[in-house]
Amino acid sequence: MNKAIYYKEWIKVQLYVWVAALAWIGFTAFVLLGIRHDITYTGAEFLWLSIMDYNQILIAALRPLPVILAFGLALVQFVPEMHEKRLKLTLHLPVGQNKIILQMLSSGLLLLAVFFLVQIGSVWLYLRNILANELVQLIIGTALPWYMAGAMVYLMTAWIVIEPTWSRRIFNALLAVGILHLLFYSKIPCAYAPMTWWIAIWLVAMLALPLYSADRFKRGCQD
Repeated sequence: MNKAIYYKEWIKVQLYVWVAALAWIGFTAFVLLGIRHDITYTGAEFLWLSIMDYNQILIAALRPLPVILAFGLALVQFVPEMHEKRLKLTLHLPVGQNKIILQMLSSGLLLLAVFFLVQIGSVWLYLRNILANELVQLIIGTALPWYMAGAMVYLMTAWIVIEPTWSRRIFNALLAVGILHLLFYSKIPCAYAPMTWWIAIWLVAMLALPLYSADRFKRGCQD
């Protein structure tokens, strides 16, 4: 049963994943080649100064990508479940309700983790050859909350889509936008470093949100 659920999720999202992978790799390569271009024409010393004196992050163009990727994946994964009424059948399988939803969510989070690790690994391997280790750590530390925010957006989007009533969906969406705004409020390098563990705790806690919406859906809550 477990393999069947994961396979079902893969069937739904495979086209999106392949298209997103091409775009993800292409845009990552574009940003890294842009850094190489800047080094060629301005020198590595200028980039170092822009980071240390002007708080510029060389990979700032990658900032919105995790959120966009996660939002799209959640829509592709969960909208058909609601629109075609598949979730009602899924929740009546001889498996625990929460277990099924967590398996669906874990399949999406695993795919996101692969995307995120590939990108952050590529950035680290590329920058460590042209920047001091401390500057690379600064850049990676600044980027880490972007990926955590992406995982949060995935869970919150699933929460909103699975919610059976429009009044709650609107409220949930407004709350999600507020949380996202807080996570991207500051552009100062490593501004969220002291909050990394708290963000991680919020992320884990957000697993309960889609479970709550699924329970409301199964109970037949209506506007």
